[in-house]
Amino acid sequence: SAMTNIAWWPTVIVMVIASVIDLRTQRIPNWLVVPYLVIGLVFSGLRGGVSSLGNSFLGMGLAVLVMGVLYFLGGTGMGDVKLCSAAGIWLGPAQMGFALVMMALAGGLLALAWAAHKGVLAQSLDGAGTLVGSLAKNGLQPHPELALKRVGAHSMPYAPAIAIGTIFSFFVLG
Repeated sequence: SAMTNIAWWPTVIVMVIASVIDLRTQRIPNWLVVPYLVIGLVFSGLRGGVSSLGNSFLGMGLAVLVMGVLYFLGGTGMGDVKLCSAAGIWLGPAQMGFALVMMALAGGLLALAWAAHKGVLAQSLDGAGTLVGSLAKNGLQPHPELALKRVGAHSMPYAPAIAIGTIFSFFVLG
């Protein structure tokens, strides 16, 4: 069960702290993510040796791949990439894959709530349409006006979505 999974408590604690800090500062600090990542690797190695470490690196690689594309497109920050990568070490590839899908769903719902809260919902939906149109026309490259780095005022802290997706994954696959 989720509670008996060795990854449960470290993951929940790190995700909650990351979410609170991200909501307040729009940053996810390395002092939180790096120990979580390193301890995950140590536990993985102690628990199952090389095969367990291999599984951890696959989970991390999947997170880096998916979040890295989002980062490249200007849709997320490097802190989000690092937080997800560290979680991938604890979760492994199957659970991380499921967590990423849940994160996307949670992120979509949170983005709508965030935009409504900021009073930019109509603008954001229009922007999303423009971004999709741009991807269809120009392929996988950052849209110059819509990269979140440029619209800092509307960029949403993503750690809560990462937390929801990751924590939910334990109840299905943990």
